[in-house]
Amino acid sequence: MTDRPLILWFRRDLRLGDQPMLAAAAALGRPLLPVFILDPETEALGAAPKWRLGLSVAAFAEALEAIGLRLVLRRGAALEVLRGLVAETGAGGVWWSRLYDPVSVARDMGVKAALRAEGVEARSFAGHLLHEPWEVATGQGGFYRVFTPYWKAVRGREVAAPALAPKRLRAVDVPVAGDRLASWRLGAAMNRGAEVVARYQAVGEAEARGKLAAFLAGPVARYAQMRDFPGVAGTSRLSENLTYGEIGIREVWHAGLRARDEGLAGAESFLRELAWREFSYHLMHHTPQITSGNWRPEWDGFPWRGDSPEAERWRRGMTGEPFVDAAMREMYVTGTMHNRARMIAGSYLTKHLLTHWKLGLDWFADCLTDWDPAANAMGWQWVAGSGPDAAPYFRVFNPAGQAEKFDGKGAYQRRFIAELAREPGAEATGFFEAVPRSWGLDAKAPYPRPVVDLAEGRARALAAYASRKS
Repeated sequence: MTDRPLILWFRRDLRLGDQPMLAAAAALGRPLLPVFILDPETEALGAAPKWRLGLSVAAFAEALEAIGLRLVLRRGAALEVLRGLVAETGAGGVWWSRLYDPVSVARDMGVKAALRAEGVEARSFAGHLLHEPWEVATGQGGFYRVFTPYWKAVRGREVAAPALAPKRLRAVDVPVAGDRLASWRLGAAMNRGAEVVARYQAVGEAEARGKLAAFLAGPVARYAQMRDFPGVAGTSRLSENLTYGEIGIREVWHAGLRARDEGLAGAESFLRELAWREFSYHLMHHTPQITSGNWRPEWDGFPWRGDSPEAERWRRGMTGEPFVDAAMREMYVTGTMHNRARMIAGSYLTKHLLTHWKLGLDWFADCLTDWDPAANAMGWQWVAGSGPDAAPYFRVFNPAGQAEKFDGKGAYQRRFIAELAREPGAEATGFFEAVPRSWGLDAKAPYPRPVVDLAEGRARALAAYASRKS
């Protein structure tokens, strides 16, 4: 037994409850030093997720102060920062919650090996997922490549109950200097967009729990029927909170199980979507190339286009296809985008405009406040056709047909497209306040004509697919 301090390195686990690492540390009673490091890997985040991360760090610092700890902020390479803190505090160990994207895995493996070689305990914990990716295997011992069998494998699998948040923790008794969060200027790249997007963020553990409670009190009952309609409040909107770990996935899972047991019809569909998130991490762990290259190597020869004026119209929400443009504008105004809208916007870029999915993936990584490395990669590859889709056909979504089916009265489109609304609301006009001035957009200008005829774009995509196969 030892009373030497423990350094707790927080990353995307910015909460007190359902926090395995923190619960284990609390049980030992040793002095604790929580730290958040702005390392090069974190500096590389896109504009919106880095800004949103800063909000989460600020909220978490306040939560830690309430239980007796001060979150130390340091900037630099993670290993060097941690080595310095070990020397300053005499810490005997460094703990963290696992991340699974290739960049984080490489960093964390290097940190763990170096610290252990220097006699410092280096320990990683679960907490970001329901199941560690290597724990779920097929009958042959391999990994799942298709979601439905994966879902059958995890649907009834036991998930540990979430740990309660500690009431009070013991801090280190030596002064440790840290940076001021404002000095990091995490929102610098957001420019004027930050003021608009901030109106739609629900930051921190309490806000996340409030969203979960509101969802379970109403929308979950009809989740299966309404989750695809972007014009209604039919989803949990917990993606931003899950990506920064402001609420634990086990807490959300068990809440969904209780809702299912209470007979709320949509709860099973909600649990299935949580498992879809797990599946994306399962694939990223076993096939890390999904984040940067075609998951199906036979797609390497597909004649994707690079950047173009048409792709720029897509980026600006000015394609002339209302459902696509509403989706893009929703992202600039709120920081997120409804899942059905993501599918339509992604399909339009990769199919009707034949643009490489990597361009869309990178743009979402810069603009989404709920950006998640696994979900973003799998979503773009699925919609492009180069990823894990069991469908035996080349999927091309028709944005006009999708709008008729899922936004028949046009509420979602008018909500975000000022040019189509008689009296534009805050979201529609907010788009013009949020986007770069250099785009030169004007709410009073006429709505643009379509970039491409939908039938022609579909035919071109099918021809390219047929050419690839031959």
